[in-house]
Amino acid sequence: MNAHDADRYLEFAYETAIKAGAAVLPHFREVIAVEDKRNFMGYDPVTIADHAAEAVIRDAIKRVYPGHGIHGEEHGREAGSSPLTWVIDPIDGTKSFILGQHHWAILIALHDGTAPVVGVVHQPFVGETFMAAAGGPAQWRRGDERRTLRTRACPRIEDAIVATTDPRQFQTPAEQAALQAVSGRARFLRYGGDCYCYTQLAMGFVDVVIENGLQAYDVDALMPIVEAAGGVITNWSGGSCDQGGPVVACGDRVLHAEILRMLRASA
Repeated sequence: MNAHDADRYLEFAYETAIKAGAAVLPHFREVIAVEDKRNFMGYDPVTIADHAAEAVIRDAIKRVYPGHGIHGEEHGREAGSSPLTWVIDPIDGTKSFILGQHHWAILIALHDGTAPVVGVVHQPFVGETFMAAAGGPAQWRRGDERRTLRTRACPRIEDAIVATTDPRQFQTPAEQAALQAVSGRARFLRYGGDCYCYTQLAMGFVDVVIENGLQAYDVDALMPIVEAAGGVITNWSGGSCDQGGPVVACGDRVLHAEILRMLRASA
């Protein structure tokens, strides 16, 4: 994909996320019905806001790029005639959403059949967006404000701040040992955040994010942003995490290599 196409897809994803945010906001901090989909951690809520945002995004894709595939959390997969597939999480962090907290966002990614090449994370209540296309910078936007994102240097685990959303992601003894191996020597471990764990890493405030049990729509939009900001995001073996599963992201490549060694030793 050339730079012109990547930028065009990125701007489309950004504009579509803004429209989806407008569909979500009327439901935020309002009393709404919540359905429980249940997952391996138990409670897994979905609301009218999730469905409304995904509908807006799917309608935009079908109108502008009818040959592209779509993979969304709430309405499943639709194959396209193109190898390009849009991967959607209409609200990542629905638990935070129904609590009236801020750590949720609309995630839109474009996968080219090999890897995610565009990622947008938009939080409409705060009004900020994190975004990147392969080969370009990681950007933060809010209105007319623009900022380039960079991770920070942190080669030692003893100096690192580690983030993960929920300790219940680590259920087996091996998974719990992996979390302990990474967090036990760190400066401190912070729970909560969902997609915001990764945006804070891209901003240079967090050094490591380790999670487990993710889906493609949880992580694909985050990968281009972390990588464009100078970080590394892989599965626990160092391979691609674009299909979800266990994920580890680091702002510093030296630290990422060390953490992979720690994960292998804890297995």
